[in-house]
Amino acid sequence: MNTVITPISDNFDITLQRVRRCSRYAQRLLDSEVELLPWLRANYAQPCNMDEMTAWLATMPVTDEDSLSCALRCLRKRVMLKLLARDLGGLANLKEVTTCMSALAELTVQRAQHFIMETLEQQYGQPIGELCGTPQQLLVVGMGKLGGMELNVSSDIDLIFVYPEDGNSNGSRNISNHDFFSRLGRRLINLISELTQDGYVFRVDMRLRPYGDSGPLVMSFAAVEEYLVEQGREWERYAWIKARVISPADYPATQELMQLVQPFIFRKYLDFGAFESMRKLHAQISQEVQRRDRIDNIKLGSGGIREIEFIAQVFQLIRGGRDDSLRIRPTLQVLQLLSENGQLPPGTVKELSEAYVFLRNLEHRLQYLDDQQTHDLPKNSEEQAVIAEGMGYPDYGAMLKQLKHHRSLVSGQFALIFNTQEDSTVASALWNENLNTEELQNDLVKLGYTDTTTLAERLLHIRDSGRYRQLPDTSRQRIDKLIPQFITLCAEPNNRDQTLPRILNLLESISRRASYLAFLAEYPVVLPRLIGLASASEWACEYLIKHPILLDELLDAREIYRAPDWNALDAELLTQLDQCNTDTERQMDVLRQFQHGQTFHLLAMDLQGLLPLETLSDHLSNLADLILRHVLQLCWRDARKRHQEQAQFAIIAYGKLGGRELGYAADLDLIFLYDDQHPDVAEIYARLAQRINTLLSSYTSAGRLYEIDLRLRPNGASGLMVSSIPAFAEYQQQHAWVWEHQALTRARFCTGNPHVGKQFETIRNNVLCKSRDLNELRQEIVAMRQKMLDSHPNDGDLFDIKHDPGGMVDIEFIVQFLVLAHAHTEPKLTANSGNLALLMLASKLGLIKVELAEAASNCYRTLRAMQHKMRLNNQSPCRIDRNEIDTASVITLWEELLGPRCQE
Repeated sequence: MNTVITPISDNFDITLQRVRRCSRYAQRLLDSEVELLPWLRANYAQPCNMDEMTAWLATMPVTDEDSLSCALRCLRKRVMLKLLARDLGGLANLKEVTTCMSALAELTVQRAQHFIMETLEQQYGQPIGELCGTPQQLLVVGMGKLGGMELNVSSDIDLIFVYPEDGNSNGSRNISNHDFFSRLGRRLINLISELTQDGYVFRVDMRLRPYGDSGPLVMSFAAVEEYLVEQGREWERYAWIKARVISPADYPATQELMQLVQPFIFRKYLDFGAFESMRKLHAQISQEVQRRDRIDNIKLGSGGIREIEFIAQVFQLIRGGRDDSLRIRPTLQVLQLLSENGQLPPGTVKELSEAYVFLRNLEHRLQYLDDQQTHDLPKNSEEQAVIAEGMGYPDYGAMLKQLKHHRSLVSGQFALIFNTQEDSTVASALWNENLNTEELQNDLVKLGYTDTTTLAERLLHIRDSGRYRQLPDTSRQRIDKLIPQFITLCAEPNNRDQTLPRILNLLESISRRASYLAFLAEYPVVLPRLIGLASASEWACEYLIKHPILLDELLDAREIYRAPDWNALDAELLTQLDQCNTDTERQMDVLRQFQHGQTFHLLAMDLQGLLPLETLSDHLSNLADLILRHVLQLCWRDARKRHQEQAQFAIIAYGKLGGRELGYAADLDLIFLYDDQHPDVAEIYARLAQRINTLLSSYTSAGRLYEIDLRLRPNGASGLMVSSIPAFAEYQQQHAWVWEHQALTRARFCTGNPHVGKQFETIRNNVLCKSRDLNELRQEIVAMRQKMLDSHPNDGDLFDIKHDPGGMVDIEFIVQFLVLAHAHTEPKLTANSGNLALLMLASKLGLIKVELAEAASNCYRTLRAMQHKMRLNNQSPCRIDRNEIDTASVITLWEELLGPRCQE
């Protein structure tokens, strides 16, 4: 991405004339060191890179510190001259310039450090770690634009010096590691930054180190960690985002250091408090700019480079703890990623990226003038004309017009993202310190609330509670801003008296989680969506209370209401798991967050009426299948006695998951099978099954995946955790009860080894297709139905839509009877296609009347929908007025197939 600059000519002399006009520094350099002109003529056409610089440096004799100082300064002159000529000539883009300057800084620091290190070791021996007992190195951390490989042409370099362990050197004149590396650091700074007759290499800024100018020049890893944990400030998180060890190259301790600082930079949760922190930092910078009358500073002024960097980095701070892909350094790459993952609109990213390239190119042309670290636009007309020419514009006015366009766009986006408008709202009449019950009730009546006494008492209880009073000022101010908004927004739904308490429950539950309060305060657009969800479902609001991290899902309305693409989501999940390497605990949290997020997406679509119940159940079942597959893979990967790459093991789903009728909070009925000849397989797979059960059902700070029910395995709760295929086949054929065969009608291979799954399906089909005595089958099923009825007594006048005669259980038992009674002559009935499909299949096969099948199917569909709606509002048991549903078709079908009705 570039500005309007294009190659002005293939003629070097024309390029040279432009270079002389646009850079007094280049003119002075060419005039004072005439040998550089023929060298530049021969080399300027090829891009500048690290290999070329290394080769140049190798030709320069280095025998002592003075000769190294001279060599490094001569190297900088060549690099600057070549970059300047290529850039002003339109041959180099922004990436080449910044990458080359960053590489120059790396190379010079590495050479200087290596040379000084050898000198110090001759005097004091090697610095040795007191714990590891091995030689130590000083790690030079490049911060800011150097860390991001974005260094400008006349930039300072921000450095931090750290070393792994305290200890002492092993020479005859031994000194502490801290003293050794302090000497190294001071000499390194002087070698690079001291102004000699050959100039300087880079000015060095050490103020970003812990404790700033007042802190020690070098620190051990332990000291850095202690500082970041106990005293690290918010602005330092921003500073450390781009941190990168630049010297020595490929030192093993580099990874240890970066892992040490990652928790300080990136929070595990979504850190929406970063908005306020960055806003305050920006305000401080803006005040300083105004105080110094530097409004035309293209870096720090309104719409400048720093605002674009802040936009990119605030999203990194917010989401980098959960999304490793955001832990990258270059600003343009971060912006592009934010576009790809939907955090910023593509059009916005395009505008910001174009503005960034324009501003950085302009920054370089300002600095080419005299090799000065400046970002201020020139005041005199002569320099203005030079800058315009360097930028490829006919005059300064044309360039200034484009600059204003870019800065206006950047400033507008910054204000939009950071909500920089001052909130001058006075204390709301609905929520203030002097509010009393009568006034509040009157205000609630005006908004349409009816249960005003209860609601007023609840609101005043919150305001007077110790929890509220003890909150930090910022959190309390956010609650003071949110509650009046919630009262007003909750008045819109018809069930406002129920909606407001649900929202207040949520608000109280997150009141001590500053980041979630910050999210609601920073993104008022989500508040109506949150109100709509709370109004539609009490269960949904409670789900958010358990998993408040899901509030973030409400931000993108386009994404949350989009039907899931399970193949794409599977690939996305796999990428997230791979980013955790082999950290099983973190991978399980990734799985939990993924499962909760997808459940919430489906819930949001469901409450908007975008998913038929059958489709919703399919999606929830697909989600469970996907989670089970990944849990099995992770557990097998970590198995202590894993004897082969792929386990010959399968997870079989029964019940709601088996029949693909899963609900939001349903248990998973599972059994585990294997087919393996290894002598220790019983122990190996029992451990595997136990581990799967533990990971699925255990609670962590990220919640739980699923409650698991293993009682349908052979011999129930007293049986083995896993069964071999032969043992399972023998049990089903010889020992299983009829109710276990009923359960088998809704069983399916869920995940694992396909060969084991195929064997299970064969056993299932063989069992279901057995010829049975119809009278005995009827008696067994009727008896089991009566047991279930007895265990769910209903003495009231309402109809229990699941358990009462004519309800859902009756329909399920009817389908199971049809399968077990007739699959030996009609094997199509063994298909695990769901109760509705099997009822209609039975009618097509002439086993039941078509009109009864259709009526019972419609009844089942209605009952499921009623149950689903009632459970979304925590109504249990699910009972309705008996006149609300006609169950006559179900009663008739039961009596035709199974005889007289069970007695209540």
